[in-house]
Amino acid sequence: MNDLGAALASPADEPFIMLGGGNPARLPAVESALRRRLEQIAASDAEFGRFAASYSAPAGDADFRAAIADLLQLEFGWPVTAEHVGLANGSQTAFFFLFNLLAGERDDGPASRILLPLAPEYIGYAELGLSEHMLVSRRAAIEDCGDGFFKYRVDFAALEDVTDIAAICVSRPTNPSGNVLTLEELQRLDTLAQQRNVPLIIDAAYGLPFPGLQHAQRECLWNDNIIVCLSLSKIGLPSVRTGIVVAHPEIIEALTAFNATTALAPAGTGAALTLPLLRSGELLSLCREVIEPHYAAAAAQAIDWLRADCGDIPLRIHRPEGAFFLWLWMPGLPIPSSELYRRLKARGVLVLSGHHFFPGLESPWQHREECLRVSYAQPAAQVRAGMTIIAEEVRRAYAQQG
Repeated sequence: MNDLGAALASPADEPFIMLGGGNPARLPAVESALRRRLEQIAASDAEFGRFAASYSAPAGDADFRAAIADLLQLEFGWPVTAEHVGLANGSQTAFFFLFNLLAGERDDGPASRILLPLAPEYIGYAELGLSEHMLVSRRAAIEDCGDGFFKYRVDFAALEDVTDIAAICVSRPTNPSGNVLTLEELQRLDTLAQQRNVPLIIDAAYGLPFPGLQHAQRECLWNDNIIVCLSLSKIGLPSVRTGIVVAHPEIIEALTAFNATTALAPAGTGAALTLPLLRSGELLSLCREVIEPHYAAAAAQAIDWLRADCGDIPLRIHRPEGAFFLWLWMPGLPIPSSELYRRLKARGVLVLSGHHFFPGLESPWQHREECLRVSYAQPAAQVRAGMTIIAEEVRRAYAQQG
């Protein structure tokens, strides 16, 4: 994050190519709808008061929570009400709360942990625990899909010996790889969670119903044992920091107490901006007709550019099923991914080194040193230029091996 911040402050005549962060693309149709809402808010004394001059309730704006519940009932048939929905100041805050509520040190027994069943997994989980070693993860199984693609699968046999589990957590689509767990995989994880009497947390920050960056496996799963986390960030509103938790009302009550204690209330700006768009169906239409097609096309284009530049480099790409990253695997890469990151940074290209995305892994795995996460959410010209430089540096690394 320090490197990303420094790059954003770099001189205009020496800009970095920003392929490392999670900033969404700026899409004119989406921003037009949000600007229209800002104009409506600015023109109304009552709406402006709700937007900027009033605290929300500790659980978040009540009308917005009800609208989220209505949407989930309509789209998926989930039996949820506003009592099942709570807001936080961004998904990261929500996960800090959930992980430390459910896991960690206990007076009546050994410390409990969060199980990440499919490593690589989201970098943002790594430092959330207030207790040491709160995360435990297991290697994904790697499936060869042909044509230079591969896919991660949950290795269920590897999960059987994990003990002292307080919750199971997966991101879907997975950040960093864009992997989408199948409904069968989710159901098996939920069964495992219920057998251990712990919740299953599904991080859907890139998934359904919004922003809907899920090109495959569009079925969803929820019951009273599942906690689903959503966000407004990837529709184009990262700065409003609006995380959404859908869970049993007891979890939402605890989240409400956390909000009241730490921040009085979550920010209400995201709720005020998007509530009418939720109710009218415009938000989902933008997701389906603008946002998801944009990223699907951008992924295909980025892959074409990368393959054209890489030639005979032994590059493999995780099949892009969602989110807006390419996860690159370079088998036998002679240098660690962290060194490749440094070389790319020296040439003005910021990506993320793959080794960061294996929190809680208890044994060495060479695979983690052979991967990069590359965003294709930035303007096409930047992505194109960045892919060329990545290919050059990867080729240079392999050439040094000989």
